[in-house]
Amino acid sequence: MPGREELPSTLERSPKEAQETWIKAHDSAVETYGEGQRAHRTAFAALKHTFEKVGDHWEKKGGRGPSDAQAKKGTPKPGRTAEGVDANASKQHLYDVASRLGIEGRSKMTKEELVDAIKKANRRATAKARE
Repeated sequence: MPGREELPSTLERSPKEAQETWIKAHDSAVETYGEGQRAHRTAFAALKHTFEKVGDHWEKKGGRGPSDAQAKKGTPKPGRTAEGVDANASKQHLYDVASRLGIEGRSKMTKEELVDAIKKANRRATAKARE
């Protein structure tokens, strides 16, 4: 099935460039691996090189590069990811994202705690947007 028909809701609320990145990577992965989770993982890995998830949508990153260890892999296997949070970004960037999302206690958090808190806030925002 073409990626345009399977576009995740978070991407529907995202810039056109993010949508096109995901669709192109998804459709290419379907040709290579067939339809299914592997195509979706590959499309998200490609997306995470230029975009990061903030709340219920994806935003352009300041620089290009994988957002986490899973996105670094050419053909990611199932496993733990940062769920679109740019875990490779600076602590200051993560703090700024946490501030935009209204995460309390962020000033005392480590970089890893900021990533986890942003992931949780993103999940809540996505669930709320689906309602």
